[in-house]
Amino acid sequence: MRSKSAEKIKLTTYDELFGTEENNVEGTYTTVPLSQLRPFKNHPFKVLDDEKMQETVESVIQHGIIQPGIVRPCADGYEVVAGHRRWRACELAGKPDMPVIIRDLDDDAATVLMVDTNIQRENLLPSEKARAYKMKYEALKHQGSKGDKHTADAVGEKAGDSGRTVQRYIRLASLIDGLLELVDEGDIKMVAGERLSYLKVEEQELVLEAVANISIYPSPAQAEQLKDMSEKETLSERSVYALLVKKENSGQSVTISSKKIQNYFPPAYTKAQIEEVIYSLLDQWKQGKEGEYNAGNTV
Repeated sequence: MRSKSAEKIKLTTYDELFGTEENNVEGTYTTVPLSQLRPFKNHPFKVLDDEKMQETVESVIQHGIIQPGIVRPCADGYEVVAGHRRWRACELAGKPDMPVIIRDLDDDAATVLMVDTNIQRENLLPSEKARAYKMKYEALKHQGSKGDKHTADAVGEKAGDSGRTVQRYIRLASLIDGLLELVDEGDIKMVAGERLSYLKVEEQELVLEAVANISIYPSPAQAEQLKDMSEKETLSERSVYALLVKKENSGQSVTISSKKIQNYFPPAYTKAQIEEVIYSLLDQWKQGKEGEYNAGNTV
């Protein structure tokens, strides 16, 4: 049930909530027990108990929630549209409730608001932007936005992303979770991930299995070749391995996982220092091999 202390108010602008200019909105200001809050369905943004969350928790303990969350009524409480991190901070701070603005929003309007109030956050992962942009794109299409380009431009407007950039992120949302995680980690470049997204799910699973087994990640050019194989229906487990191993044995370039390399160096080592050590060790190895070769020829 809604709190008896709920107060009907008119919010002049969203600036009062998020520091951004929006159309006038109406809502009911109240305080809701945390037990009545529910997460937004398929919420694409991660809520992590990291250092920034701890800072938010400390702020909540000292000052409370300065900006109320935005929720909408649902069957068993209130669905959080904006304020998932504040909700989590209240939990960690031991607060029993949280101030919110209750609004009556349909699914599309709620989705657009949810994305817009999160998309400008720093350090968003590619997977977060991909899923968020896809959700907002579909919501705007439902609302009657005309033309893919126009809709894509509208999707990226809040974050300053072009329509083309938005379309690339939306393509990433078609990747299976394992490949999308590799894009998040930087092992697969975004442009390569975009091209891999055109592969069928079972084909993506073949690529993910191969990558996991041999720790070689497809380059953008290789991803384009895999896409071409998929279109021609010639992509198979054997062809995936052959393509990736060819990169390893071409003599032109070798990809080594940066995560594995970093295990051998102190955290304070810079990229330049790591490369200097690696080249020094390779020179020693080369000299040793040349010495073995020369000794063998003198016998």
